[in-house]
Amino acid sequence: MAQPHLTFACELEMNAFQALFADPAVMDDLAALEASVALGILDLTPERASVVRRLNQAGIPLIAWQLLPRDAGYWFNAGNARQATARYNDFKAWTDEHGLQWEGVGLDIEPDMREVQMLAGKKWRQLLPRVLRRTYDNERLRRVQAEYRALVTQVRADGYRVDSYVLPLILDERRAGSTLLHRFAGLVDVPADREIPMLYSSFLRPVGQGVLWSYAPEAGSVGIGSTGGGVDVGGLGDVRPLDWDEFSRDLLLAKSWTSDLFIFSLEGCVHQGFLARLKDFDWDESVTPPLETARQVEQFRKALRAVLWASAHPAITLAGMIGLAWLLSRLRGTRRL
Repeated sequence: MAQPHLTFACELEMNAFQALFADPAVMDDLAALEASVALGILDLTPERASVVRRLNQAGIPLIAWQLLPRDAGYWFNAGNARQATARYNDFKAWTDEHGLQWEGVGLDIEPDMREVQMLAGKKWRQLLPRVLRRTYDNERLRRVQAEYRALVTQVRADGYRVDSYVLPLILDERRAGSTLLHRFAGLVDVPADREIPMLYSSFLRPVGQGVLWSYAPEAGSVGIGSTGGGVDVGGLGDVRPLDWDEFSRDLLLAKSWTSDLFIFSLEGCVHQGFLARLKDFDWDESVTPPLETARQVEQFRKALRAVLWASAHPAITLAGMIGLAWLLSRLRGTRRL
């Protein structure tokens, strides 16, 4: 079987970013793999632009992964739509100033980093009021979604493909026709040309590979990882990077469903020596699907979709509950007779 198309995510501060791509072997391996790189745009400096130009000159296809300062939430979400648009406009001006070339623009849709840190630090009193306010604010979600749709329209008009990186539970919410998770977590559903569910089994031990096997059939592209690196929010349990055996198995599991793989992260793969090993990787190697853990995940997903459907159809749910109560009362009355 032909090698899938690989996209590596890279999320590094300036010194580490320069050091990574100062190694000519990294460029050579990426070129040999015909891989793309999604670069986290942590700043808009001449120094970062210089590295991007070298990647352009090497013919490495690049995606501009949009990120905000940490005090603005870092990832894009329902709380920072205006900052996201302003950041993109600044990015476009920086791109034009330095003559940079991009294959696409990546929108990372995740909860506000500050709220994730509150959750990790168990700061419930600070977090809960914020969550409750937006959970019951449908109008806010509609307004924010319109702002993000306008941003996507602008990105496409500038000639870029739009990628989105999303939490997998969003696929269940769509199927249920609900917005509860979006409102609760502060997320937003944006139109994209390539949507990539982040099926990172390292964050979901011990059922991570079951999650991957359950969601991958519904996705045109699949995100796997983590091989290490990324932003540290602290206190979120077992987030050890994948070792080679885990990583290679995830690659084969994902390849069973799609030929478009997104790998987090490039720096983790380089640090563990995975990038060079991928050049000789056997994509035809057999793999045993994690059927038992996938079955457990499917059961959870069905229950979740039922709850989400009920949240989206309260009148029908209430009528059903009343009807069930009436039926049970009639059955009890019949038994007494």
